[in-house]
Amino acid sequence: MKNVLLRPEASGDGAAIRRVNELAFGRHGEADLVDALRGEARPFVSLVAVQDGQVVGHICFSPVTIESEDGSSIAMGLAPMAVLPGLQRGGIGSALVREGLEECRRMGQDVVVVLGHPEYYPRFGFVPASRKGLRSEYDVPDEVFLVAELRPGALAGRQGLVRYHPAFAKV
Repeated sequence: MKNVLLRPEASGDGAAIRRVNELAFGRHGEADLVDALRGEARPFVSLVAVQDGQVVGHICFSPVTIESEDGSSIAMGLAPMAVLPGLQRGGIGSALVREGLEECRRMGQDVVVVLGHPEYYPRFGFVPASRKGLRSEYDVPDEVFLVAELRPGALAGRQGLVRYHPAFAKV
């Protein structure tokens, strides 16, 4: 990961972020999702990786709701995360995840969920969400719905169904 700068998304980054997501995923869905979340979700964390003046990676976090019999609480959902295809597996994505989790922590968020690769995300402290009493609103295999407690014990008493921002339903 040579000469890569991580920084918050700036006002002029929208088109470059869209391009990274489209190329990384091979479709428009995730780019459309980022555009929708940018305008609608609060809190919203959007970070870019820049190399030689070009946006080469992107990650965002947006609020999710944990619904239980006792009420609801807010956590953060990591999605999407994208790196230009030619630069994948070079550490940019890992750096974005680490910095994004740290930004969530700085904002006072203490729980992050992700629908992602079960071999990739555990290195950042993610475990199957079912171990913590969480389930996804989406019908996904148990091993791909993961959660990280950014503060030990943050999920104590916070079990239930995780609902994503409505924009996710369009992806």
